[in-house]
Amino acid sequence: MPYINVAAALQICALLSALPAQYFISQWYGTDSAQRIQTTERIIASWRSFTKPYLSLDAWADRLKLWLSKTRNWYYGAKKTISGNNEAEPHSYFAESTHVHSPKPEYIRFSVGQVIVHKKFGYSGVIIGWDVKANTPGERLQHKYPPVKQDLKGTPHYRILINKANGFGKSTAYIPEEEITIIMGLEVHHPDMKAYFSGYDGSKYIMQPWLKKIYPHD
Repeated sequence: MPYINVAAALQICALLSALPAQYFISQWYGTDSAQRIQTTERIIASWRSFTKPYLSLDAWADRLKLWLSKTRNWYYGAKKTISGNNEAEPHSYFAESTHVHSPKPEYIRFSVGQVIVHKKFGYSGVIIGWDVKANTPGERLQHKYPPVKQDLKGTPHYRILINKANGFGKSTAYIPEEEITIIMGLEVHHPDMKAYFSGYDGSKYIMQPWLKKIYPHD
């Protein structure tokens, strides 16, 4: 097979482009000025439609945001799947356990994806997990529940992504069922929302597939 250097390749490209160039020239000079203007406008419009997705900073920013969102979703899904396949979870406190929560006890009143409001502090958030009772390190239980509130340790607890729109200092919370109430029609803003949910239907958030596997009855 003969070797083709750069110069030869450029010559071949020039020859291949000669025919369409000749056609364009014949079309350009074979028409009146109005037709030439229309032809020019079509060429400019085609060029803009071709270059806009590739030369626009906004378009590249949108691509980057989409890529980051997909990467985050993949990371969380893979992390939960790998953790769920391990017999002993290295960390499963605060409703972060990846074991399948099935069957769901009837006394668990709320579901993953529902939007809540804290009765005392007033912040809103969305449920991303629950435990049938408080599941925290022992020292944390002693600190959180003094003797007069010891009965709360045996009640359902929920992990919450706190709505950033509230300006509350914390980003997550782990709270007993009696401290929250459900609210509808309120959207939650949090940087990790897309990792856990794919959308909002007006009453609750739709779980990502990996989360739905953990809470199949919510």
